[in-house]
Amino acid sequence: MGGDAKLSFEEGVDSYVPYAGSLRDNVGLSLKKVKSTMCNCGVLTIPELQEKAKITVISTTSLVEGGAHDVLLKDSAQIK
Repeated sequence: MGGDAKLSFEEGVDSYVPYAGSLRDNVGLSLKKVKSTMCNCGVLTIPELQEKAKITVISTTSLVEGGAHDVLLKDSAQIK
């Protein structure tokens, strides 16, 4: 699929933002996330993603343990 040399979002980081701005401002980023997911799943089309995608149910403990812990997260504004 190719694309930009660097990601404009962090993969594997899940969070909730009460308000992220207008749809116009965020649709491009959302499309990049979908394309990244498709690449990670080894599919080229939305129908193929729908056919091959698998949802895995995990426990709350697994979610906490799989997340960032025992590390200090850097402020992304400081990274250049």
